[in-house]
Amino acid sequence: MEIPLVDLKEQFKLIQKEVEEAVADVLKSGIYILGPNVEALEKEVSSYCGTSYAVGVASGTDALRISLLASGIGKDDEVITTPFTFIATIQAIMQVGATPVFVDIEEDTFNIDVDKIEKAITAKTRAILPVHLFGHTVNMQRLLSIARKYNLFVIEDAAQSFGSECNIASDTFSPEWKKAGSMGDAGCFSFFPTKNLGGFGDGGMVITDNREVAEKAKALRVHGGNSNSYSYEISGYNSRLDELQAIILRIKLKYVEKWTEMRKEKAFLYNKLLFATPVKIPNSKPYARHSFCVYTIRISAALRDKLKDFLKSYGINTKIYYPIPANLQVMYRNLTSGKGKYSLPVAKKACQEVLSLPVYPELEEGKIIYIAEKIVNFFNRKC
Repeated sequence: MEIPLVDLKEQFKLIQKEVEEAVADVLKSGIYILGPNVEALEKEVSSYCGTSYAVGVASGTDALRISLLASGIGKDDEVITTPFTFIATIQAIMQVGATPVFVDIEEDTFNIDVDKIEKAITAKTRAILPVHLFGHTVNMQRLLSIARKYNLFVIEDAAQSFGSECNIASDTFSPEWKKAGSMGDAGCFSFFPTKNLGGFGDGGMVITDNREVAEKAKALRVHGGNSNSYSYEISGYNSRLDELQAIILRIKLKYVEKWTEMRKEKAFLYNKLLFATPVKIPNSKPYARHSFCVYTIRISAALRDKLKDFLKSYGINTKIYYPIPANLQVMYRNLTSGKGKYSLPVAKKACQEVLSLPVYPELEEGKIIYIAEKIVNFFNRKC
C-alpha cells in the first residue's frame, strides 16, 4: 500500500467537471490576468475572513513581502518572528531590508511564544510577524495587546491556516472568534496546491481592514503603479494573480469548510489511535480552532528518523516540517552568531523531533488505522 502525504488527485476527481467547465469559460473569455474572477475571489475571501479588503497576488511569499512594504516596513526596521517556519517568512523580511528578530516557540503548538516577545522589542522594532503554523493560530489576544502597547504593526503569516480561527476576547465566556489573517494590520495567504485552500499552481492573497494598505498592495503587485496609465510612483513587483487560478480557487472556496471539517475528523481519529503511544499528538488550545493543514507528531530525536524510515518501508510517506530552524540556516547565521538570546532551544529541539503524517480530506479511515497500527508496531519492536 502506498499512502502519499497529500493526494491532490483524489480531490480533483470530486470537482473535475466543475473545474474543467470553468477553466474553459476563462479560456474563451480572453481575459487571463487580474480579471473578473480575481476581483470576485477577492470579494469572496474578504467576506469569508471578515475583512474589508483582499488583494490577490502571485504567491504567499509575495503576500508577505507586499504586506510588509505596504505597512511601511523597510531598511533598519526590526521584525519579530518565529524561527520555526518555512523560510519564505524570513526571506520576505530580509527582502524588504528589515531584520528578523527570532523569538523561541511553544512546546505544544510550535507557534511563537508570545510570553517571550516583549523582551525582544527594541527601539528599532516596527512589527511582529506571527506564523499560524500547521493550522493552529497564535494566541492573538495576547499578541495584539503587546503590539498595541508598543505601537507595532502585526502582519499575520496565515499560509497554513486558511479557515483557522482564534478567540481574541479577553472574556472567555463571551468569545470573539476571528479567522486567521483577519486580526492584524494585514494577513497573508498562500494558495500553494497543498494548502487547505490550494490552487493548481502558485497564488497568494493579502487581506486587511486598512484601505491604505490595500491600495498600496494593489499598486505593488503591478510594478508599483497604474499599469493602464503606465504611471508608477513606487518600485513594485510583477505579482499578479491569474484568472485560471482565481476561478479554481473560487470553486474550491465553496468546499473549504466541509474539507476543513473532514481534516479535523482525520486528526481526531489519529489522536484517538495514537493517544496511548509514546508520540506526542497535536491538539488545540482553548483559544484556537485548528484546521490541520498539517498533522505533526513529536517523537524523541533518537527515534524520529527511524520511525520515518520504518513507515516508508510500508509505503507511508511522511515529512519533516522543519529540519533546521531559521536562525541556524547558513544564510542567517550572521544575524545570530554570538548572541545568547538566539539560542532558541525549544525550536531547535522541535526540529529534531517533529514528523508530519498524511492528512487530507479524502484520506480513508482504513488508511489512518493502517498508519497508526504501523506506529504502534514500531514501538512494540522496541526500536
